[in-house]
Amino acid sequence: MFGRRILGGLGIVVYASLLPVLSIHGAVVDPKVLDACSGYSATNVKTAGATLTADLALNGDGCAVFGPDVKKLALQVVYETKTRIHVKITDASAARFEVPESVLPRPSAERGISSRTAAIQFNYTASPFSFSIYRTATKEVLFSTASHPLIFEPQYLRVKTSLPTNANIYGLGEHTHPFRLPTDNTTLTLWSRDAFGIPVGTNLYGNHPIYFEHRTTGTHGVFLLNANGMDIKLSNVGGTSLEYNTIGGILDFYFLAGSTTDPTEVARQYAEVVGTPAEVPYWSFGFHQCRFGYNNFVEVADVVSNYAAVDIPLETMWTDIDYMDRRRIFTVDPDYFPMNRMREIVDYLHTHDQRYILMTDPAVAYLPGDTYAPYNRGTVDDIWMKAPNGSSALGLVWPGVTVYPDWFHPKIAQYWDNEFKIFYSPTDGIDIDGAWIDMNEPASFCDLPCTDIFEQAIKQALPPPRPHPPPDPNTPIFVNKTISKRDLLNPPYTINNAAATGQLSSKTAFTDTKHFNGMVEYDVHNLYGTMMSVATHDALLARRPGLRPVVITRSTYAGAGKHVGKWLGDNMSLWEHYRFSIAGMLGFASVYQIPMVGSDICGFGGNTTENLCARWATLGAFYPFMRNHNIDTGNPQEFYRWESVTEAAKNAIDIRYRLLDYIYTTFHQAHIDGTPVLNPLWYKYPKDPATFSIDLQFLYGDSVLVSPVTEQDSTSVSIYLPRDIFYDFKTLTPIRGTGSTVQLTNISSTEIPLHIRGGVVLPLRVQSAMTTTELRTHDFEFVVAPGTDGTAEGKLYIDDGVSIVPGSSTEVATKFRNGSLTVTGKFGFKTGVKTSRVRFLGVSKVPRVVMVNGRPVAKTGVTYDKTTQVLDVSVGLALAEGFTVHFV
Repeated sequence: MFGRRILGGLGIVVYASLLPVLSIHGAVVDPKVLDACSGYSATNVKTAGATLTADLALNGDGCAVFGPDVKKLALQVVYETKTRIHVKITDASAARFEVPESVLPRPSAERGISSRTAAIQFNYTASPFSFSIYRTATKEVLFSTASHPLIFEPQYLRVKTSLPTNANIYGLGEHTHPFRLPTDNTTLTLWSRDAFGIPVGTNLYGNHPIYFEHRTTGTHGVFLLNANGMDIKLSNVGGTSLEYNTIGGILDFYFLAGSTTDPTEVARQYAEVVGTPAEVPYWSFGFHQCRFGYNNFVEVADVVSNYAAVDIPLETMWTDIDYMDRRRIFTVDPDYFPMNRMREIVDYLHTHDQRYILMTDPAVAYLPGDTYAPYNRGTVDDIWMKAPNGSSALGLVWPGVTVYPDWFHPKIAQYWDNEFKIFYSPTDGIDIDGAWIDMNEPASFCDLPCTDIFEQAIKQALPPPRPHPPPDPNTPIFVNKTISKRDLLNPPYTINNAAATGQLSSKTAFTDTKHFNGMVEYDVHNLYGTMMSVATHDALLARRPGLRPVVITRSTYAGAGKHVGKWLGDNMSLWEHYRFSIAGMLGFASVYQIPMVGSDICGFGGNTTENLCARWATLGAFYPFMRNHNIDTGNPQEFYRWESVTEAAKNAIDIRYRLLDYIYTTFHQAHIDGTPVLNPLWYKYPKDPATFSIDLQFLYGDSVLVSPVTEQDSTSVSIYLPRDIFYDFKTLTPIRGTGSTVQLTNISSTEIPLHIRGGVVLPLRVQSAMTTTELRTHDFEFVVAPGTDGTAEGKLYIDDGVSIVPGSSTEVATKFRNGSLTVTGKFGFKTGVKTSRVRFLGVSKVPRVVMVNGRPVAKTGVTYDKTTQVLDVSVGLALAEGFTVHFV
């Protein structure tokens, strides 16, 4: 049921004239004042099946804290699935901005849903109106606005819910905070900005108004589908609470029941709303190298050769904006990066089964009367964002004065596809294998009030001059080397935008800029990066129909994972950022449904140290997206520049590549149903409070525990092992977790502590390779790591690794019970490799007999190590059919 109506008296009416302490621009408002507002009353309540509707009428004159209160609202509550309730509150008399369906298609409601059988329930109080969400089975309140009246004004919306003491809240990014958010006076601001150095406690590049709350009684989620700028405040003053303060749009909540036993259920339910992650090609999990500051084509080629010279596998070479002619997109510098030499680099890489990716920014150089074709073609199609007077909106970015593509324009796909087709042509352009998009908040370097953008371009020396002379164009390479009346610029409520408090347009496009469809940047700013992501994804798809695009972006909104991966922006070469990268990665991979994520390994800004870079190389091997990248003003940090870092990278990539099919299988499952690729420990141990705050350890997939050394110059680390059985990844010896910390010592800078969580059959390649193409020719082995109950299971998914719709696939299921491993499945994709051996862990004694498919294995095919308790059995069967291994 929708919950019984509870009629109450009218709330206290607080008129604006009674609130002299309030300022409409930036002053802090006492929460007690807001909580004393009169709110609304629910009338004309109707229920029809799984839907409740009501009118919400303002009590008295309201508060008018940041403008006049909207007098009449419309409430709609829909039980969309057994685990999802959609609560929508809109202005009943006027249309307001909502996130367009083109950006985030809404999930459909299932038929036949009844509130009586739903896992969560909606309840409400009629006057003053408040509502709550509670868990059906336990009657536990998960979200409640009681005592916190709804405030709904033209440019200010407020909803506040009470939380348990010491609440476990995760999400609400993008930010630089611990994975479990602090609830003591924390403000999380959602407003995209170019955030060099990813400062703690500030708004960053992306916006994900979703949080998961975990309790020992269960885990649930709350998603506010609102893309306007907002502050989300966590406070424990007068009781713990979470408060939304947004400067526009509507209140559009999705409440997710999650589960009382399995936290990952809430992740899958969120995926039903925003979409599952894109399937990415096998090769994208290889190691990537980039730098801002490669001065010319010779340096790029030398990096490729140097990695080969020290036998560090390099899958993909990247080039930042350095390659461009005066920083103009879709150009090459004819002296420093001439097209014929760039094509030579790409041809070399492709000949060696390697890949190439280039940076493409959104801002296009503003060059009226010039021969710059990308600007001229866009001007003919009139696809630029507009200033209020109808002229092209100008920004200041790397090439100087620029215009911005309008991703809502009906001709934008035609324009963007065509530019990609021309410049990235396989026949006479640069035949890229993926795309990297940046500066798409959108960023601008113009300092407010920005009255003369051309003068600022001159003062900032944009585009910047080349610091070095060009190379001889014939230099050999690869030689001897292997709209409304709203105040759109200064709204009455000031979000905590770190770019410049009170200035929404600081370092970005002006918020009164117009889009083709009548929308204004004020409303869609936080969607710009995701819209560019969609367009770029589609442009790559148009270049190579049927093949999975690889796009890595900086700015994201909810649902972006359907199209792109994400790197965590311009971090610094600091141990703090090394440690934070885990929490940042967990946010995207385990909450926001953008699992292809990673930080710039060894740090982007500043100068790394040998020890930091070595440690970061080992941790980076367990980022889903593994890329070394740094700034042009920093010292070079390619892995081969230090012996210890070379060794660390080779060791870590060896493990990563041997695990690559396990990783690939995990990503495939995420694409199917949103199952997290990475798991914080509490996802797997939800009853263990000690795991709730851990964000320096994580599980890759279900079963590989990663516990990096996190302190500078240390060779030891304290790790937490829950009550379970684990196996050291290197030695395979069993370790019993007791729900306490374990001190690991003598860990060299070239190693990273890894453990296999009991209960899994882990598929591994028997050896690593220099490329992922070569890797796919190597045989498999299965590592059987029994859980505390003596059983284990696993799965393996293989296809061609590149097709959006593979013609065939191999899907293997493995189960171990009572000394018997059964391997079954569908073997449609011809792998051309064998299962070389099976390794059974935790075997207490040597077995009397070992059989494969019912036949005894010769003694030479069986080895047993009583110290490590590992039993190895040679199999040698083609991975094209099922088999069994049994021992007694």
